[in-house]
Amino acid sequence: MSKNQAAHTFHIPVMGLAYTIDSPIRVAQYGISSVISIIDDEIIEKMHTFYSKKFHLNYEGISNKIQDYRALRITSYLNMVDAEVQQKFEAFKNELAESKEALNNYIAMLPNKSELKKGLQNLMDDGIAFKENVMNYLENNLSAGEIDVNIMTKVDKDNFIKNEQLPVTFNDAHASLRGFANSNLTSSVVLSAGMNPRLYSYFENFKDFFPDANGTLKKKIILKVSDFRSAMIQGNFLAKKGLWVSEYRIESGLNCGGHAFATDGFLLGPILEEFHQKKEQLIQSAHELMVKALTIKEMPLPENPLELKITVQGGVGTAEEHQFLLDHYQMDSVGWGSPFLLVPEATSVDAATRELLAKSVEKDFYISQISPLGIPFNTVRGTTNEALKQHRIVEDKSGSSCPKKLLALSKEFSNQGICTASRKYQDIKLEKLDAQKDAISLLDYEKKKTKITEKSCLCVGLVNAAYIENSIKIKGEEQGVVICPGPNLAYFDKEVSLSNMVQHIYGNTSVNASINRPNLFINELKMYVDYLKNEIEETTSDITAGQIKKLQSFKNNLLEGIEYYSKLFSETQFFKMDFVKIQNQLHDYKNSIFIIEIPQLEMV
Repeated sequence: MSKNQAAHTFHIPVMGLAYTIDSPIRVAQYGISSVISIIDDEIIEKMHTFYSKKFHLNYEGISNKIQDYRALRITSYLNMVDAEVQQKFEAFKNELAESKEALNNYIAMLPNKSELKKGLQNLMDDGIAFKENVMNYLENNLSAGEIDVNIMTKVDKDNFIKNEQLPVTFNDAHASLRGFANSNLTSSVVLSAGMNPRLYSYFENFKDFFPDANGTLKKKIILKVSDFRSAMIQGNFLAKKGLWVSEYRIESGLNCGGHAFATDGFLLGPILEEFHQKKEQLIQSAHELMVKALTIKEMPLPENPLELKITVQGGVGTAEEHQFLLDHYQMDSVGWGSPFLLVPEATSVDAATRELLAKSVEKDFYISQISPLGIPFNTVRGTTNEALKQHRIVEDKSGSSCPKKLLALSKEFSNQGICTASRKYQDIKLEKLDAQKDAISLLDYEKKKTKITEKSCLCVGLVNAAYIENSIKIKGEEQGVVICPGPNLAYFDKEVSLSNMVQHIYGNTSVNASINRPNLFINELKMYVDYLKNEIEETTSDITAGQIKKLQSFKNNLLEGIEYYSKLFSETQFFKMDFVKIQNQLHDYKNSIFIIEIPQLEMV
């Protein structure tokens, strides 16, 4: 065991704009890594002010009237988080050296097979030199969890001063990247939502993303991906600029929180298999391209390929599933997101929303169309945001006042962009719809109206829980709380302590609800079958040959995925208690997919 080896085999992924906004301050001292969203500089500034008061720090704030305030706010906040984490980490190590009870409690939170756990257990019986030996061991073997950050690459709105467009470096995602790059952190930026070539090229402006003479990266790049092809394309694109992707974070397309980027029927198991089989191909391809680029740039060349990690997240809910992913696919870490929304010590969620999540069951979690990005979005029924939105629709006042404009990306009515959840956008669309009311059926009219008005203000809704929990005043139009848990949360039904959740991950206790929970692979399969059926239902009479081909490919990929799982579950030593049930479920889904009819072109 060394400081370079993580204390834990799980990480907490980014959740929303603010659910993990301060997670490192809460959990990093225990060696737990987590991810902060750095898209919304307003919540970042307010949380900085909040913690400055709480920790008695001297912080005057950064006005949005000064140039580059967005990046400056992000840099300042991340530096504060870094300093507080280091302070809490040092205090925690002292506590472990002073108290055998504290040390024993921490040992209980560590993975059962970890060298760190074994080493600390061996020190428990030390007598006189206990404190000194424990401190020495911790200094050499324990590191704080990573303070990683997330940028959703599509949230890269152009910005203006009045009608004058600012340079691209002041776009939202560009400024966020600059804020991280200029911070004191030695950690990673997680890029999600697909490739943004312009943003990826901007990385070249910051030396911390390039290896130094020792082959060390001060700041690393993590790509969140849904398949191997995407990883190869994006990784090589960056490598051609001399940039190394240090981790590919594979996420289930549908069995996840937040936006749901569905694959073309490719299931998580076969995707992980491909990464496992072709990891060396990823490494060698990127290494060769990176060396060529660094040679041209006359920058230090690493003698060997840099470290590459493959991790996975989305729908994991039991210790057996966690260990299977580590052992069978050789994953470096497993992301546990939504279950931590029920852990007050780890995430920023108000009490009422936690209660809603705890009592919600399978039917309450669903994929909605509320995101202004036009991408399916996981959410839960009963949120205050949904109630307020429906009330405004009834009052013919649909849409949001749009105070932040982070998602003002539609150029349909303005070159400066309008958010499709805004009142301004919806008023224009509803007026156009009313103009054709007499020409369409009432059913079509209502469908089109719902499609316009169902969008929610995520910029406000996704941060309100943090404001409420921390008693930070919320200004402007009431929006309530939007929350975006994965459907896996249906199988957790109570608030949980950090210690119990971590011990659940490692199989030393269980916090699952006492209901019949499907295996994570089966649960994802069900979602994909439902997704295919819905896609077919949504097709119209003017379907194209290309759409038909895509639906047929989706169906075939599901069937191939089932064949893969049938073989996998027959050969693995995991999941033996549920083997018969799983095989029966696979058989039933196979039959249900066979009878799904793909639409055909109408013959004229």
